[in-house]
Amino acid sequence: MAGGQGARLRPLTSNQPKPMLPIVGQPMMQHIVRLARQHGFTELVATVHFLASVVRNYFGDGSDLGVSLSYATEEEPLGTAGSVRNALPLLDERFIVLSGDALTDIDLTDLVAFHESKGAAVTVTLKRVENPLEFGIVITGEDGRVERFLEKPGWGDVFSDTVNTGIYVIEREVLDFVPDEGEFDFARDLFPLVLEKGLPIYGYVTDRYWTDVGNIEAYLAVHRDVLDRKVQIEIDGFEVRPGVWLGEGSEIDPNAQVEGPAYIGENSRVEGGVTVRSHTVLGRGTMVRSGAFLHRCVVHDYVYVGPSVTLRGCVVGKNSDVKFGARVEEGVVVANECHIGEGAVLNPQVKVYPYKSVDPGAIVSESIIWQSGGPRGLFGERGITGLFNVDLTPESALRLAAAYASMMPKGSAVVACRDVTRAARIMKRAMVAGVNGAAVDCHDVELVPSPVARFYARSARATGGFSVRTAPRDPSSVEIQFFDERGVDVGPGTQRELERAYYREDFRRAFHHDIGELNFPARAKEYYVQGLLEFVNRGAFAGRDPKLVVDFSDGGAALTGPLVLGRVGSEALFVHAQLDERHVALSEDQIEASLDGLRRLVPSSGSGLGAWIDSPGERLRLVDDLGRSLDMPTALLAYVWLVSRSAPKARVALPVATSRVAEEIMRAGGGEVVWTPVSAAALTAAAADEGVLFAGDGAGGYVFPGFLPAYDAVLSLVKMLEMLAVVDTTLGAVVDSLPPAHMARRDVPTPWEARGTVMRRMLEHVNGSNLITIDGVKAYHGDDWVLVVPHPQEPLVRVWAEAGSQEGADRLAARYAELVEQMRG
Repeated sequence: MAGGQGARLRPLTSNQPKPMLPIVGQPMMQHIVRLARQHGFTELVATVHFLASVVRNYFGDGSDLGVSLSYATEEEPLGTAGSVRNALPLLDERFIVLSGDALTDIDLTDLVAFHESKGAAVTVTLKRVENPLEFGIVITGEDGRVERFLEKPGWGDVFSDTVNTGIYVIEREVLDFVPDEGEFDFARDLFPLVLEKGLPIYGYVTDRYWTDVGNIEAYLAVHRDVLDRKVQIEIDGFEVRPGVWLGEGSEIDPNAQVEGPAYIGENSRVEGGVTVRSHTVLGRGTMVRSGAFLHRCVVHDYVYVGPSVTLRGCVVGKNSDVKFGARVEEGVVVANECHIGEGAVLNPQVKVYPYKSVDPGAIVSESIIWQSGGPRGLFGERGITGLFNVDLTPESALRLAAAYASMMPKGSAVVACRDVTRAARIMKRAMVAGVNGAAVDCHDVELVPSPVARFYARSARATGGFSVRTAPRDPSSVEIQFFDERGVDVGPGTQRELERAYYREDFRRAFHHDIGELNFPARAKEYYVQGLLEFVNRGAFAGRDPKLVVDFSDGGAALTGPLVLGRVGSEALFVHAQLDERHVALSEDQIEASLDGLRRLVPSSGSGLGAWIDSPGERLRLVDDLGRSLDMPTALLAYVWLVSRSAPKARVALPVATSRVAEEIMRAGGGEVVWTPVSAAALTAAAADEGVLFAGDGAGGYVFPGFLPAYDAVLSLVKMLEMLAVVDTTLGAVVDSLPPAHMARRDVPTPWEARGTVMRRMLEHVNGSNLITIDGVKAYHGDDWVLVVPHPQEPLVRVWAEAGSQEGADRLAARYAELVEQMRG
């Protein structure tokens, strides 16, 4: 019997039939099929109705399980007896009825022997339970013959604790009493009729395990019973130690704590620092990241459990993601294909229905049924970012590329590049297929720093391009950046258009003669190097032979940086200059260790400066000739100082969160600051405007738009050397000449729905002050200022402040952070 909807198990059964719910990694019905086969029953018929195709597609003809499986489909509900009557053409002898949505290890061989010994027309399997109210009660005589059936009684009707399990042995001729049409149930309609006709019905009382998995509590309880071995069913995997089962291909880090009884499904991975407490079940292909805590929870297949996540007494459905720091409490059910954002809290008993999203930081106390979080915006601060094969898969990458190419004329050309990692390689290949499949050519410059591809797009008159790389701080995440024909990240309008096309699957399909071509330009790196050398003032290096130390982070810039630096006549010591995907994503501690190495090497080698370049070749960290590593705001001010001295009356573009010292420096040199929003896209767009000589973001990203209006670490390093030569100074002297800057920043967690209210109230609060609203609200208090900006992708509001002293900046930032907390409610 596999046609039930399982309404009381929603939302788990909202998009899958109840018999397909997994118990220790296998559908409930599969455990029943194995039980039947174990007792010699190899000819099976499944009655199916709700989402029948799901059952058919999974089990097929049953041969994988060693049985012959046929199907009888109900077009409309026929009741329990009616559904079996519907299978009559497939029944030619006595048969057993089993529920595909219950769990048991009943001895079917003994049941049939009992039936035969009694000469029964029907044998009903009975089980003694503590609370019979949810079941049909069966009254039997001393010889076991059934006298009465009582469906779903009240306590006043309870005269027995033996209930009907729904497991029957039935002689075929009994089905003659079932009408051809309409709903007809076994216990309510057929069995009373059989008794009335005088045919013998017997009750077989079993002491073996049986449970009706009727609700979420029962679903969790049955997993505990399986792990405690109260029911003898087959568990796929190896018992690596008492009470801990491990599926084939699974990995448990030695530093993870797994307390039995527990089940880890095949091809799952549990990282170091994870705590898995008793009665936890993980399905196949599940990833549990470091710091997560799981206890008495059931996690279905292909779920991502992020770092520091807490799961207690809950169920998480298939293909769902639970992101960093989220908490899912007792009795919570997260259905299939859901996304739980970072830091979200799902309070006890909440139900999240399929395909829903919970915003980062949200506190959810009511079930999410009809309302939808909607599709999240694809683009963030660093393009499109997500966990590889969780948020971003090769399939989704192909669809993204197809959507992007569909926005272009047929026969256009785009540029593609990647970093050294295998994840980036496979994602780029999928995207190339998507572009070509939408009738657009692709120039694949392969493994190069992102600036090389952007420069190639600009010089080769491509319509745009994309780069794929591993995220700088997380080796399990990938980033996809789309750029236009200028090499600049696509703007908000293009982003929205691409998102619409992606979510609507509005793709152009190329016919065989329209398929785009794939080319591999042979000299892309050489074009970039030549273009850069033509852009810089090579005469400034004459006779100086600058000496420096460069750490390439084993990334793509090692392919171009040495060529450029050698051609300008510098004497350079290269560190970490081999391509190595293990070093692509570095933690802050690892970056600091690299900088510490530069701090030692620069003075000891007599170099004028040290440079650390990130793997994509976009961001730059500096160490001066005195062995001091520059914090990134100070490094930005050093660039501004050098630009103002080497190119008087220049215009530079800076985010509104930059220190006022930058404006003082530019004003002293007769130059001008163009203030921009904080986002990288806004900064690079402003840099592309005519007359802007330089732009910087205060986070190691620098732009010289005369060559390329995008971050380029190699170019920025060469321009630093050039400007130091033109001004005839050292980086240490520049740093020492900078006016002091005193800034502070606070991040205030703020729910998504409250951010608009916060900004409205903040604007009302500072009304009358000297204001700038380029990005958020920037209010001046004399020379001091404070900037309040909602984060574009996270549930928080950022507060920057600058004052005449560090103590004053800290006080101002703390004061406005407190205001944000009050305004958010």
